[in-house]
Amino acid sequence: MITIRKSDDRGHFNHSWLDTYHTFSFDRYYDPDHMGFRSLRVINEDRVAPGQGFAMHAHNDMEIITVILEGALEHKDSMGTGSVIRPGEVQRMTAGTGITHSEFNASRSESVHLMQIWILPNARGLTPSYEQKNFPIEQRNGRLFLIASPNANDGAVTINQDASLYTARLRPGKTVTHKLAPNRHAWVQVASGSVTVNGQPLSQGDGAAISGEEQLSITGGEQSDILLFDLA
Repeated sequence: MITIRKSDDRGHFNHSWLDTYHTFSFDRYYDPDHMGFRSLRVINEDRVAPGQGFAMHAHNDMEIITVILEGALEHKDSMGTGSVIRPGEVQRMTAGTGITHSEFNASRSESVHLMQIWILPNARGLTPSYEQKNFPIEQRNGRLFLIASPNANDGAVTINQDASLYTARLRPGKTVTHKLAPNRHAWVQVASGSVTVNGQPLSQGDGAAISGEEQLSITGGEQSDILLFDLA
């Protein structure tokens, strides 16, 4: 079964410095029918104006993954970590017992476009930690490439949950497939372009909750970037 979450049905706020879309309930956007999917709790698509960003704020008991689509995001946190995240790089932060951090557009002239993902951890009270890795964009051309997993397979960042995150860049007509083990579920999010998932059309910003399927067949309708979550 494939249930599509259309881009225009997401929560949307434009604060001038931040243009944000929420696939699931988040902050001031509340929809009891869209509180997450399996362990996947948040998919936010954010565009942050030059020089603007999120001041220090707190999180706990959450796995937070940041994927940059365009531009650069500067990160600082209470563990003393500071970095700039750019396209091709993935940041994972385990909030655990508590962490504060800030996120600002690193450019004074260009906006930054990013996806921020929250996944519920498999345990509460974990020790806060941070990880950032670079995955050259060519690694995901025409194939599903693992960027986050519970056991750091293939050099992926490590998350504390039985969930794996893949990304792919597809040219028009290119198809990738993914097998789902019994009792596994998937979420596909279109970051750019358009695709079909088992024949179902999805456009930029659309997502799809997938259960009871043995295999996914994803075909690019135009050059597209997707995220695929394989979930318990």
